[in-house]
Amino acid sequence: MAPLATGFDSGHSIESARRALAARLQSAGIEEPALDARLLVGAALRLDLTGIVTQAARQLTPEEAARLEAYAQRRLAHEPVARILGAREFWGLPFQLSEATLVPRPDTETVVELALEIFREAAISGQRPRIADIGTGSGAILLALLHEIPDAFGVGTDLSLSALDTARSNAAALGLADRSGFVACSYAAALRGPFDLIVSNPPYIPSGEIPKLSLDVREHDPHLALDGGNDGYDAYRALIPQAAERLAPGGALIVEAGQGQARDIETLMTAAALSVDRPPKADLAGIPRAVSARKMPP
Repeated sequence: MAPLATGFDSGHSIESARRALAARLQSAGIEEPALDARLLVGAALRLDLTGIVTQAARQLTPEEAARLEAYAQRRLAHEPVARILGAREFWGLPFQLSEATLVPRPDTETVVELALEIFREAAISGQRPRIADIGTGSGAILLALLHEIPDAFGVGTDLSLSALDTARSNAAALGLADRSGFVACSYAAALRGPFDLIVSNPPYIPSGEIPKLSLDVREHDPHLALDGGNDGYDAYRALIPQAAERLAPGGALIVEAGQGQARDIETLMTAAALSVDRPPKADLAGIPRAVSARKMPP
C-alpha cells in the first residue's frame, strides 16, 4: 500500500510507515528526518532498532498507527523528539525530562569531559570528592560525573522545584540517590563548601536573541534555563563569585559557554580571584564550549 500523505493506518508496514514519516518530516524542514522517524516509530511500536529491522514487513495495528500519527503531528509542530518521548540519552545514560528541564545536548558533554580531565589531573585522594552542579535541571551533568567518579558525592541546585523532582527521579533510576542531594536556591546561595568541582550550564542566550531561536528550542525549552539577560552574562556574574567562595583550594569551576562568550567568562573568573590555567575545551563543532578556572591555594 502506498504511504498516505496525511496519516497512517493499519495498511502500512513498519518499513513503509518509517519511510513515509521520514518524507513528511523532511518536507516540513525537520533537520534529521530519518533519525527522528526511526526513533518515533520505535517508540510508537515499542521496538528497538533490531525489532524495527526484523519486523519491517509487519503491518501496523490500528493502535500503533494512531499512536504513530499522534507522535508525527507533534514532531511536525516542531516539538523535539526528546520531549515527545520524555527522555534523552546523555553521556550514555538515560535521563527523564520535564517541562522545567532543558533537553541535554551533546555540546554539554564537553563540560563533563573537561571536569573529568581536571579532576583526574588533580588526583584527589584521602577524602570524598564533592561536586556541585548549579542550575542542575534534569541532573545530567552532575549524575554523569557521579557515574564516572564512584566515590564522589554531589549536590545540584535549581530554582525550579519541578526540575529538582526530575533530577531526583533520574538519580534514583541511575542508582545514584545515595550519593546526591538537590536543593532549591538561586545559583549556589544555599550551598556550603568546600567543593572540589563546581559545574554549571547556566542560561546564556541574550534576551533579544531568544525569539530568533529554532521553534524546537524557543517553544519547548524553559525560558528560565535559556535567558541570560540583555547581554547573556547575568548568570555568570551571579554564579562565578558564589562558586569562587565555595571551591576548595585547588578546586575548579567549569561552565558551559555560548558561542563567542569564552573570553568574557574568563575575565569574570579572573575578577573573582580564580586562575584560568588552560584554554577552553571546544565541542565537536570547534566552538569553545567549556570554560574553567581554579581556586589557587593560599
